[in-house]
Amino acid sequence: MSKENNIRNIAIIAHVDHGKTTLVDAMLKQSRIFRENQHVEERVMDSNDLERERGITILSKNTAIQYKGFNINIVDTPGHADFGGEVERVMNMVDGVLLLVDAVEGPMPQTKFVLKKALERGHKAIVVVNKIDRPHARPDEVVNTTFDLFVDMGASEEQCEFPIIYASGLTGSSGYAPNELTPTMEPLFETILEYLPAPTVDRQGPTQMQATLLGFDEYKGQIVIGRLNRGSIRRNQPLLLMTATGETKQVKVGQVFTHQGLARVEVEEAFAGDIIALTGLGKVGIGDTLCDINHPDPLPPITVEEPTLRMMIGINTSPFAGQDGTYLTSRKIRERLYNEAEKDVALRVEDTDSADHFMVSGRGELHLSILIENMRREGYEFQVSKPEVIIKVIDGKKYEPYEQVEIEVSSEQQGAVVELLGKRKGQLLDMTVLDSGNIQFVYKAPSRGLLGFRLQLLTATRGEALMNTLFAGYEPYAGEIETHDFGSLIAWESGTATTYALHSAQERGQLYITPGTEVYEGMVVGQHIRENDLEVNVCKKKHLTSIRRATAEEALRLDTPRQLSIDDALEIMKEDELLEITPKTFRLRKKYLARNERARHQKQKKYEAE
Repeated sequence: MSKENNIRNIAIIAHVDHGKTTLVDAMLKQSRIFRENQHVEERVMDSNDLERERGITILSKNTAIQYKGFNINIVDTPGHADFGGEVERVMNMVDGVLLLVDAVEGPMPQTKFVLKKALERGHKAIVVVNKIDRPHARPDEVVNTTFDLFVDMGASEEQCEFPIIYASGLTGSSGYAPNELTPTMEPLFETILEYLPAPTVDRQGPTQMQATLLGFDEYKGQIVIGRLNRGSIRRNQPLLLMTATGETKQVKVGQVFTHQGLARVEVEEAFAGDIIALTGLGKVGIGDTLCDINHPDPLPPITVEEPTLRMMIGINTSPFAGQDGTYLTSRKIRERLYNEAEKDVALRVEDTDSADHFMVSGRGELHLSILIENMRREGYEFQVSKPEVIIKVIDGKKYEPYEQVEIEVSSEQQGAVVELLGKRKGQLLDMTVLDSGNIQFVYKAPSRGLLGFRLQLLTATRGEALMNTLFAGYEPYAGEIETHDFGSLIAWESGTATTYALHSAQERGQLYITPGTEVYEGMVVGQHIRENDLEVNVCKKKHLTSIRRATAEEALRLDTPRQLSIDDALEIMKEDELLEITPKTFRLRKKYLARNERARHQKQKKYEAE
């Protein structure tokens, strides 16, 4: 075994919105990988359209920079808890991490999760106190809190002796003290080379590599990315593919690529210690091992924490089915879901008793809504049920997932937080008055009680509250939780919504649609002001006479309808509702569209409960 001293493999980990991708931008620009006159997008690593729109990283991506003859491979990871599976699986590719902490906010829930995963792998960490130029920055307190976090996570003495770099990813400056920043990233680069270890590998041994990330190219097909653990790989080399299920087959390498900046550079041969990309291997799954034909030596499969939330995805059965989508059949939907499960190790897909429906399990509402949004943009048309938590039965007792919830809110709004979480079986763990005068609450609550909670919280606190959650394990079932305060307004008949009818309907609640919207019987058109559902006729036209003219309808004033996103719809939908999703739109609807069917099933449900 030898150290490849000219290589460093590092991951950048942090809580969401603490500036990982912006810091990578600065590192890339200062390593001269772009031409002087080249236009470079902000957050250049967020290449996915959804990532740019939402301002978050969803997929782990890798790049490489050259500095003083060293090749530094960098993996940018997501910060949101729902995409923790992306962080877990890249930990076997790297030898050290940069832990970013916001200079104002300090360590947040997801910081604890990603740090725990890094420490479990034995990785050393460099703490980067980012956004040091923000007003109210408190670097000393943040460093002390981060050190306490290392101790709480069971870090070794060596891991606790981490170096600290103060930086501003936005301005591209860094330094060893908060008030002594240089206008470059040189202090950070030097610390990476000095403190984080080079990969210890066996270049002369038989080839061994694990597939950690997957890409796709229209011309090259599937691209397999991972760190070469042992030996070397060259173009056209035959290898043995060993899957997680124990199957083996012989494959042949097409092209071999290393990374340079944002580009992949084709090479004749790559050596152990480097992060590389391979083509021509056919279908390879995450965690599969590629090894020498004469030395079959599989690596342990990549395991991540189990999903906590699930939903049913099936073909669209609404009266408007087939109008917008390109891919409508259960075969196409099944194929797409199973392909996603191969790339995303935190996602589970199962067939059900019905050939038209599939059970999809993930880490959280955002994890599932991103999948839905991607499928919609690709031309799929389908419907989904309300997300529900995955209940486990251990020794005959029911257990459900719990989450640690951190909420920051002004002192005037703290009563609303306490009331809402009290209804949802939340247990107060800690309450702190911050320097800004805001109150920070730390609760532990059932994940079931947090479904749809975000919208209610923002409404109750007038949009002031900041909320973060982290999975806290399974605990005994908490009993019934009352989460829905309002019923739905349901279209009475099919047709086109009119101003006259909507003007009457808006007195009953808040509408989701505008005049001219095509509706069908059983479609949800708004939220009722009371707890029960209410059927409304939104297609009714005004009776015309010589006195009552059609133009009189123009004088009626309608309230602005509520514009729902897919995330909002998933939060507010109820157990007896479905979300119909097409490439052009999405609609909330009842599972049973006809009113007599709804009445019959409601009566049956009531009878079974008694």
